[in-house]
Formats: sequence, C-alpha cells, structure tokens
Amino acid sequence: MDTLAKLKLRRESLLDQFKEDLNVTKLTKASCDLTDQQLILAWNESDLSHHAALVGVGGFGRGELFPYSDVDILVLVSEKLSEQDLQVINPKIEAFITRCWDLGIEIGSSVRNISQCLEEAAADVTVRTSLLESRWISGDKKVYKRFLTQFDDAMDAKAFYQAKLLELRQRHHKHNDTPYSLEPNCKESPGGLRDLQVILWMTKAAKLGNSFSDLHKKGLLTKRESLEINRNLKFLQTLRTQLHLIARRRQDVLVFDLQTQLAESFGLAAEAGKRSSEQIMRRYYWAAKAVTQLNEILLQNIEAILFPKESKGTRPISEHFVEKQGLLDIIDPALFENHPEQILKAFLLFTKTPGVEGLSAQVLRSLYNARHLMNAQWRKQAVNKELFMEIVKQPKGVTHAFRLMNQTSVLGRYLPAFRKIVGQMQHDLFHVYTVDQHILMVLRNVRRFSIVEHTHEFPFCSEIAANFDKPWLLVLAALFHDIAKGRGGDHSDLGKRDARAFAKSHGLDKNETELLVWLVAEHLTMSQVAQKQDIGDPDVIKAFAKKVKTENRLKALYLLTVADVRGTSPKVWNAWKGKLLEDLYKLTLRVIGGGKHDVSSELEQHQEEAKKILRLYGLQSDAHENLWKQLDISFFLRHEPRDIAWLTKHLYGRVNHEEPIVRARLSPIGEGLQVAVYIKDQTDLFAKICSYFDQQGFSILDARIHTTQHGYALDTFQISGTNLLREGGHYRDIIQLVEHGLTECLKTNTPLPTPNKGRLSRQSRSFPIQPRVSLRADDRGQYFVLSISASDRAGLLYTIAKILAEQQVSLHTARVNTLGERIEDVFLLTANHLARDPKLQIQLETELLEALAI
Repeated sequence: MDTLAKLKLRRESLLDQFKEDLNVTKLTKASCDLTDQQLILAWNESDLSHHAALVGVGGFGRGELFPYSDVDILVLVSEKLSEQDLQVINPKIEAFITRCWDLGIEIGSSVRNISQCLEEAAADVTVRTSLLESRWISGDKKVYKRFLTQFDDAMDAKAFYQAKLLELRQRHHKHNDTPYSLEPNCKESPGGLRDLQVILWMTKAAKLGNSFSDLHKKGLLTKRESLEINRNLKFLQTLRTQLHLIARRRQDVLVFDLQTQLAESFGLAAEAGKRSSEQIMRRYYWAAKAVTQLNEILLQNIEAILFPKESKGTRPISEHFVEKQGLLDIIDPALFENHPEQILKAFLLFTKTPGVEGLSAQVLRSLYNARHLMNAQWRKQAVNKELFMEIVKQPKGVTHAFRLMNQTSVLGRYLPAFRKIVGQMQHDLFHVYTVDQHILMVLRNVRRFSIVEHTHEFPFCSEIAANFDKPWLLVLAALFHDIAKGRGGDHSDLGKRDARAFAKSHGLDKNETELLVWLVAEHLTMSQVAQKQDIGDPDVIKAFAKKVKTENRLKALYLLTVADVRGTSPKVWNAWKGKLLEDLYKLTLRVIGGGKHDVSSELEQHQEEAKKILRLYGLQSDAHENLWKQLDISFFLRHEPRDIAWLTKHLYGRVNHEEPIVRARLSPIGEGLQVAVYIKDQTDLFAKICSYFDQQGFSILDARIHTTQHGYALDTFQISGTNLLREGGHYRDIIQLVEHGLTECLKTNTPLPTPNKGRLSRQSRSFPIQPRVSLRADDRGQYFVLSISASDRAGLLYTIAKILAEQQVSLHTARVNTLGERIEDVFLLTANHLARDPKLQIQLETELLEALAI
C-alpha cells in the first residue's frame, strides 16, 4: 500500500472514531498531527531543512484542524541567503508545494523571510493575527526562533486589541449584529467560534494566556465562566465538524438544507410539535447567547488590564450604582443577591443615565449569580412591576434596555412566556430571525417612530407617533404580538390572553387594556387587507373601518403593522407595501372621521387635480376629452391624479392607435418602475406581459387592469427587482429597454412560450408549504376572487397568467405579494363564463394547483 493510501485510511479512521465518541478536541489535534506527518514527509523529500523553516499559521498553527479547513503554511526562508542561494532553493520550494497537493493536502502557502513577515504584519492586522498563532513544524529551528523574538518585540498589545475590537464590530455588523438569524454562521456570526478566537488572540498578544484555563488562573474568568466557555467552545467546534462532514466540504453556515441532518448527528429526533432541526438550532442559539455575554465580560477585563488608568474613573449615579467608562457598574458585587429588586432598577437606570451604553462585567456576573432569585415570587412583587412599567415608558433607551434584558435572560425570567420563544425558529419563509429577535426588532421599529434622529426614515409614521397619546402601549403590543408562537393554535388569540393577564397584573386601566389586547389580536389584519384586498373598493374600506372603530386604534395598528412588516426581513418591506398601508390608513381615517365615501366628489377631485397637472405639461384644455370619455368611473377612483395625468399625456391624440403603446418611468413611490400598456384588448395580454417581465428579470409588485369602452386595454404595472439594476444599470437605460422590448413583444402573434420551471430556493425546499388556491365569487357576484399561496420561484406569476389566458379568463386586477420565499397573490377575475360554469371553476383551481406543485 502506498503512502497516500495509508494516509487516507488513517484520516478515515480518525473520522470514524469521532462519529463514535464526538471528541472534537481529539479529532482536530489528531488531524493536525497527521497533516504534520504528511508535510514533514514532503519537506524532507524537498531537501529544504538547512535553508528554511516550515511553519504552520492561522488555525493550523493553533494545532486545530477541522475536516475540510485549509492548511495554512509559511515557508520561512533565512534572511541570510544570497540571491544565488534563493535561485537554488526556489525550485525546491515549488517542488515541495506540488508534493503537498499530490499528497491531498489543500494548502494555502506563502514564502517570506523574517523582514517581509514583520513588514506585512505591521501593515495588516490579519497577517499579524495569522503569524501570532505560528507553530514550527520542521526545518531550520533557529530561523523560526529569530522570527519569534522579533515578532514578539514588534507586537503592540494595546494597538492589536483595538484593531481586533474594530474588526470584531465590523464582522458583527456584517451579520446584522445578531446571532439569531435563521441560518447563522457558526464561525463568523456574533456568538460564534471567531468571537472566542478573538479573545485568545488578544490575550496571547498581551501575554495574558493562551487558553481559557489560563485566563481563569489570571483572574479574567471565574471558575464557572471558564467551565461554561469551554463547554460552549466544544459544542461549537463539534457543530462545525459535523457540518463539514455532512456537507463533505468546508461549510460554516447552518443552512436549512443541513439542519435536520445536523440534529440527527447529535442524536436528536423529532418530538411532538418540534422538529429535530428546531432542537439543534435552539441549542446553538443558547450557546451563542452565552458566548456573547462571556465575550463581553472578557473584553472588558482585558481592556481594564491594558488600559488601567482609563478604567479607574467612576461617576456616582445612585446609592448602589456608578458609571464606569460608559458602563453601568455596581458598588457591591453581591447587590442583586442581597437586593433582587435592584435587578430591574439597573435597567431603568440604564435608560435614564446619559452616557451609559452597556453593563459592566461585574453587573453581568452579578445578574447571573442572582438568576435563581428571579422566580415567581420576584415577578409578583409590586416594586418590580412598577419598575418594569417605568422602563417601558421611558422616552429613550428602551430598545437597548430590552435587548440587554434578553441577553442577560432577565426578560425571559420576568416574562416566562417570552422565555419560551427565545431561540424559537420560524418556518414561514419570510422571517429571517428567531421569534424573540423579531419581537425585539419590531419593538425597535416602533420606538424609532418617536425618536427625532430617525424621523427621516418614515416621516408619516413619525408624524402619527408624535400625536399618539401613549406610545408605550405600542412597546407592549410589539412585545406581545408574537409571544405565543410555537405553542400550537392561533398565536394572535393566545397572545391576547397573555397581554390581558399582563395588563391586569400591571395596573393598566380599562381603555389601555382593551387597546393592547385588540392590537395583539388584530396585528395581522391591516397588512392582510392592504395586500390582499382591493382598497379602491369603498366596501373594503367600510368593513375595515367597522373593525377598527376609532382613530386611536387606527393610528396604533398602522404603526404596529409598519414596524412588524419591516421587522420580518430586509427583503419583505418595500415602498409599494408602504404606500398600500398608508393609502389604507388615509382612506379608513376619512370614514372613521365621519366622512362618507362620496363617489361623485372623489371623481371630480381626481379629475380636477389631473387637469391641473396636464396644464403644467402645456397641453390644451381639451386634451383629455377623447381618452376620458372612454374611461369609466372606476378608473378615476383607482388611480392617483398624477397617474391619470401621466397616462393622458402619453395617449393624447393616440386614443385609437393601432400599434401598442408602452411607457415607463421611475415609480412615483420612489422604488422600481411604473409601466403603462395601451393596446387593443386580447385574452392573453396579461400573460404576454408577465412573460416579458419574467424573461427580463423583473418582479411585478402590482397590476391594475382596465378595459376602455372602445375595447382597449389600459394597464399599469409596478415592477422592481431587475438584474440590470443589481449590475449597476441606469434607470434611463432600463426605461428604454422596457419601452422598446415590451412593445416588440406585444406586436408578435406567436403562441405563449412554455413557462420556465424555476428552481425553488433552499429555504423552500427545506420548509415546503402546501400550495393553496381559493376561487370564490365576491359579495356582489360581479367578480371572482382568486387567492393563491405557494412557495415562490422564478416564472411562477407567468405560469399562473398563462393558465388564466388558456381558460379565457379576463383579469380585472392583480395584487402580487411576495413575502420572502412565499407568494400570496390575489386576482380579481371578471365573472362572465366562470359564474355560469361550476365545472370550469373546478378545472381552473385544479390546473393551478398542479402547476404550483411542480
């Protein structure tokens, strides 16, 4: 058996042993030793020992090698070598590197002398970090020792600490400053392995220790903290190893596809109401949470040693609390154990004290040591209820206070219902955070409406919030709106019971209680009406206004809804959804305020405003007449005056035009394009348009279909998401592309192309949802409402449109709603032959379900 085969067998043996005992320390050390043997074999064959040293750097230098991690090496050549010597050994180095690859070692290699190493380390903190973990493997040991001496002399521990701290913050920001994304990176995300490695890099540079056991001996960690950090380190290392083995490559992201297999590798199985993937992810989130807190303690302790003068100054805040370097600190380390009522007092002072941005290591430790006192008796004490409500009602610092309360587990211990959803996964394909982090994100969004520095983000919301009587009720509504998720049943209904119990025990009056409970129960309603119903229909507005009843409720629900949609995922919110919600708010406010929906006055108002805009275009006073006499009332009621004027301008003198007219512009709502199509009506028109947009990589956000009295289609579309925009294309170029390309497409009479069977995303494959199709007549029998819910994929809308065209079903409006990886589209279909033929209704639903299931 040759050497390569023996090494392969040995590596397989190590992996088999790990699968039995899950001893990750043993595996990573043995893998490193085995790789050392291979490298030394190649090194000796290359005859380099008298000229250079073979050095392991990075994770490999640390003596830690995961199954598919890179093997980073440095060939450290003597600075005493002449040019002639280098010409002799360079081919040998090349032969060594080639031999490594022949042996199956995937190396990352560099060749440097000592001066070059020091120069690069001084210029780049990443290189400095990699060399900090260097380890001699073979070759000239004297060269390596000279390097170590000079590298240690050049190391500035304070500057290195500050550079790594900035790097850590940048990395956290890249991962949205949360460990609680649904697909976290177990190495790079906050609370991951990298956070622990950063600590040991800092302490090694400062000569404080090379392991967490060393840090315990130095007093930077307590015995309990040392045990906990090592336990979580081993868990994260085991998790990463299993990910590598399952994926058969380097894989650090806990993607949905692998979470179930990962859980099974830990011996976890599905339980009633809980998937195995949810169990392993919850374990991960709790580990990441612990690492985040312990990391903060260590960073503060390291800073206190490196910057002793700066760390001594304090400022008194109260009898028990002081401010120390921007952190809230306690005078007596046993304060919370002796006075549990001071626990919530700490968070109240955090919100009220300018300049305080966090909690000291001593406070974090004291909170942990007092955790057993945060029990039912503690929750029932009146002083704690008063303190909690005072925190909620503070004008500043509420978001950060609640985040700290969650990080320190105080929030979950005060609200047991919240503790149940910490680390709770969500499988609805549009949330990207765990339930607890989504709640805190919504709470943050609600608070930002009332903060002056953030009024530019959502001016209309800030205007409403400024006139809302008790904004703290919105904080409570955000806290409870999803608190009952994962229990089974309707989380809105269960959540309102929790909210009512809280209100009763915390002294809210009748009106406050009813508003809070109503908001929790109805927090999905406004979004559903805006995105799934035709808010241009007066009956829809009347029904919604009847449910809302008061202006105060409407304000609160609108603010909570905007905050909730924004808090699901950066992909879910867009300007079009914002406009729908704002329009629904304004239309409902008019009805609640006693204003009746006077069709005649609204029609006249829209037309007069449109005429004013037309005059600004410089058109004749009668320029609108030929077009407007072909339009019915619904057109004017469903379009903004600016849109009516824009369409009229481009169709002036062309009302009976034989060729299709396509016009596009930047959307007035500030996102994407608005596209208008004017052409003689045809059954497959919507499908043709969808086909074109699909081929060009556009997403349709909204479609308004209108047929004139003389048989022309006048359709408008809100589109976004083109690949051209992502590649840096200019809007002017895209507008020309759409106007020309769509016109040419509509001129052709070729059959509709076969829809592309777009691939489902990883999320959709991992958490498939059952496609649903609902076709029902509206209350007046004038239209049929077609509702479709399914996993999103490329070409899906065109697939739906093609089926409607083949069944000769006319479309009145289309409301396209994409929620992350899921679509919830609503189409209003002209009743005509659908109403007369129940068999056709069933056939249409069946064909759609079959298409969605592919």
